[in-house]
Amino acid sequence: MSAATTPAVGHDELAVLKLLALEGGLTGSLKISCSGLADRLDASNQTASRRLRRLENADFLERDTVSDGQWVSITEAGERALRAEYEDYRRIFETDAEVELEGTVTSGMGEGRHYISLSGYKRQFEDRLGYEPFPGTLNVDLTTESVRRRSALESLDPIPIDGWEDEERTYGPAVCYPATVETADGERYEGAHTIAPERTHHDEDQLEIIAPEKLRDELDLTDGDHLTIYVGDH
Repeated sequence: MSAATTPAVGHDELAVLKLLALEGGLTGSLKISCSGLADRLDASNQTASRRLRRLENADFLERDTVSDGQWVSITEAGERALRAEYEDYRRIFETDAEVELEGTVTSGMGEGRHYISLSGYKRQFEDRLGYEPFPGTLNVDLTTESVRRRSALESLDPIPIDGWEDEERTYGPAVCYPATVETADGERYEGAHTIAPERTHHDEDQLEIIAPEKLRDELDLTDGDHLTIYVGDH
């Protein structure tokens, strides 16, 4: 999850982040004092200050110190960390955990067609996804809210696609997740998968989807059409 990428941020710091979110830190600036926070945490002022500093250093929190305390607000990175925690708890207590993303259809650069068709990937798609994908990806521009929610995918069990190499170059690993695509009219396509390079946050605002058929034709899609994508086991 997001917090794991920053060693200084652990469960104690995430507990502080959760507390600040409950007090309104996600919707705007929140005024606090270290002594007040320390009382809530049943800890010393120094401990409270240290946890705030670690959250700030990890870019999970923004702080502005004033004479009688400090104003704090949770950043997008901090919200992603909380959402990843939330999705973990959903997996514990719910059997149908999934992540709902929204966006609009957009034209890609055509690279998906090339990579999906490579033999080293195609064999794995057939073995691990159960089908040979249409040679190309459906590209979706995610909404701002869905870009934030995307980190919650890390709490789901991925389908790994291993990296491989041929005589010319090395091709990196990827991860897939089961996905259902729904149009604004309620038409649904099940049996698709999201696909993204492993361990990267590049182009988080774009989602790529593969399926046995050409999704643009199956769902009669054009650029700008709104979609909802349900990612995870259903």
